[in-house]
Amino acid sequence: MRGMMTFISGGVRSGKSSFAERLLVEGADQTDGRLVYIASGRAVDQEMQERIDQHKTDRADESWLTIEQPVALEEVLPFIEPGDYVLWDCLTTWLANEMYEEIEHTYCVHVEACMRKKATQLMGTVAAISEKAAQFVIVSNEVLDELPSVYEETRMYSEWIGLLHQALVAVADDAIEMDSGMPLYWKREGQVAMR
Repeated sequence: MRGMMTFISGGVRSGKSSFAERLLVEGADQTDGRLVYIASGRAVDQEMQERIDQHKTDRADESWLTIEQPVALEEVLPFIEPGDYVLWDCLTTWLANEMYEEIEHTYCVHVEACMRKKATQLMGTVAAISEKAAQFVIVSNEVLDELPSVYEETRMYSEWIGLLHQALVAVADDAIEMDSGMPLYWKREGQVAMR
């Protein structure tokens, strides 16, 4: 039976990760389930290292199995067990990593159909994790409120975020937008919120 899938988006420092962690810890406590944290961040600079360290500190009180997976999310599948409570943080970091994966002396973003292939693989992986996990929470940054960029690659990045957000929300049970630490449910257990 497919587990519960939740998609959480929001701006930087909106409380997405801590809210996602609380959701999963509460679920795991009720069933004595295992907590799994899939981390897609790479420590490319001091600020990112500090954010990664803070996330680790925030999770220190719980026994999370952490899987560092900046690209190729499908590689986590052998490590996910039935009944796990899985957090993937985050889609936007993974997307940037995948766009700039080197392929044929260039980046994926410049190779015809490379990103479509990665998006298809991602959706298959999300479905496979959802089939195994009791609960699967995906965190993503909301960057689409900005004006369109003058830079082509930034526009492509925004377009892919938008497409992936729509695809993930379509298959999610819950879709939540975080704002100042408060969750706004746009979709709850398959029902779209009416506004």
